Amino acid sequence: MPSLFEAYITNLGKYNEGELVGETLKFPTTTEEVQGLLKRIGVDGVRYEEFFITSFDGDALGLYNYLTEYENLDELNHLACLLSDMEQSDLEKFEAVIDSGEHTSSVADLINLAQNLDCYEFYPGVGDDEALGRIYAEDMEAIEVPAHLLNYFDYEAYGRDIRINEDGHFAPGGYVLNNGGKFIEHYHGLNDIPDEQKVFAYPRLSIREQMAAYKEIIDGSSLEGYRKIAKKEQER
Repeated sequence: MPSLFEAYITNLGKYNEGELVGETLKFPTTTEEVQGLLKRIGVDGVRYEEFFITSFDGDALGLYNYLTEYENLDELNHLACLLSDMEQSDLEKFEAVIDSGEHTSSVADLINLAQNLDCYEFYPGVGDDEALGRIYAEDMEAIEVPAHLLNYFDYEAYGRDIRINEDGHFAPGGYVLNNGGKFIEHYHGLNDIPDEQKVFAYPRLSIREQMAAYKEIIDGSSLEGYRKIAKKEQER
């Protein structure tokens, strides 16, 4: 499955100590890949438990502009799986809609958008009012222009009126508009993510690794270390 976007995962505790320790995670991903990455950057669930995302990058145009540093890895993976299953034409439509700013306030919004693309029309390669006017007048025959007046017809003004009236948007890949279809909220929270797409898990540590981690905590701060170990044992 090709990668749609990637996130640079950073150890929050190390960062607060003045050390930048992180690694890139590509989505879609697997539990094994997440566990391996977390172990390599020191987020073992014992010494360090928290992480944040320093940056996003990827092929999904503009998507990373709407993702934040504390996104949930399971939600990100679910979104990536939905995008990976799309045809290229639908992916371009998705990119155009998010460029317009609709349904971009959270990953949950983006997940629901990915499942409601039939609520939008997309005309790839249409980037200005004149091109839009020609599409509607010549290809869609939305207006009848006598043949002897074609060279004098103001396609730009016509396209501008269309765009304003239907509240359309010129995105980098083309023109997109909401067609008024019913937007259904399929995703409500983490429970709606298929089990096979849930990937977050701390690394599995051997007994020796666990003992070394606890020793490091105690050596660093004896009282705080004992408290942390006691808390861990209570949670088991």
